[in-house]
Amino acid sequence: MIVERAYAHLPAGPGPQDGVDRTVWPWSVPCVRQLLDEGLRFTAPVTFLVGENGSGKSTLVEALAEGFGLDSYGGSHDWRYASAREKSALGERIRFDAAPRGRRMATSWAARKGFFLRAETALDALGREGLAPESVSHGEGFLAAFRGKFTQAGLYVLDEPEAALSFSSCLELVGHIDRLAKEGGQVVCATHSPLLTALPGADIVEVGDHGMRGVVWADLDLVNHWRHYLADPLAYLRHIVEP
Repeated sequence: MIVERAYAHLPAGPGPQDGVDRTVWPWSVPCVRQLLDEGLRFTAPVTFLVGENGSGKSTLVEALAEGFGLDSYGGSHDWRYASAREKSALGERIRFDAAPRGRRMATSWAARKGFFLRAETALDALGREGLAPESVSHGEGFLAAFRGKFTQAGLYVLDEPEAALSFSSCLELVGHIDRLAKEGGQVVCATHSPLLTALPGADIVEVGDHGMRGVVWADLDLVNHWRHYLADPLAYLRHIVEP
């Protein structure tokens, strides 16, 4: 493992008891409040964060990437904040309990290894990385990152990487994630994909109004919805599509 727990550093001072106003975003998001109170433990090399849109999972993974020293715009460990984006309020406060090599990576640019891939900016970030994604399809551009940049043991933070991928490409991504984990890397991935979250040995954290909780794959709402939809699409579509 590289990082074992993430938490928010809350300096003492005037104002709210813990230095933040929990009535405003992002501190009002249930999963962020739980991060403030308890932190987030990582007990497996691969952790998936799942939840509905607006649940806060992308807010979490962006802050984790920033806390580790990866550019919030997206990119690899050797890309020094080329986008000139400021860290988010949560990202500035993220700290890690880590193994020795994780501590070195989190505090030293020279030792840092990893990549932050976010769906919205992936192709531009990959272009800046020299992978020339404009010469291939959207999905192939994503796969270029997995093949060319997911090669060293480090922290890899992914925000909905399945967005541009077909079924078979998602399977290839599962293989890359599994290989990274077995070679000493660590992956934290926000996703809506029942395919990705089925990776054996991965931890799954469900994010929602309840905050964060561990769940097994077969009990995920997204798995059950897909299972029922594929078995009987009209059971869902009759409430949406006009006759």
